[in-house]
Amino acid sequence: MFIQTESTPNPATLKFLPGQEVLAAGTADFPNADAAANSPLAQRIFAVSGVTGVFFGTDFVTVTKAESIAWEHLKPAILGAIMEHFQSGQPVMEGEASAASGHAAHDGPDAEIVKQIKELLDTRVRPAVAQDGGDITFHGFDRGIVYLHMQGACAGCPSSTLTLKMGIENLLRHYIPEVIEVRPVAA
Repeated sequence: MFIQTESTPNPATLKFLPGQEVLAAGTADFPNADAAANSPLAQRIFAVSGVTGVFFGTDFVTVTKAESIAWEHLKPAILGAIMEHFQSGQPVMEGEASAASGHAAHDGPDAEIVKQIKELLDTRVRPAVAQDGGDITFHGFDRGIVYLHMQGACAGCPSSTLTLKMGIENLLRHYIPEVIEVRPVAA
């Protein structure tokens, strides 16, 4: 098994490409080891000292590290953990893996606007941020303000504020006049 790695705009996060499917659909975010209870792969990666976050996409795993540890010390252990997992035959996720969009549900008077926001996120934004090892999902819409949840490499990335304000906010405001501002939310 050959696992490729790619840097991301977030210097604390690396993208690992195992050359096979990680998740059949959607994404999975593990902001800490406690959140990894239903994922044998995430548990194995968190067992590597210095790992602070794990995120799965359809064909990639992004790993976030503690600031005090250098990638050259961490990367071989993470590569080994990923390789061991895929060779073990264990599932990536245990139990029912939801194929949900990751977006929060929203109905009410703004339902049509929210539908447009989610469609733009799914077609224009999420494929681009997946290339960088992350994901952005809809969290809410209130009085013209769109709340988005940043995951994987996007969470804590130095350029994420710029991406939100200059990229996503401008895109949504261009297509949906009701959108005034975009703000990030914590998990």
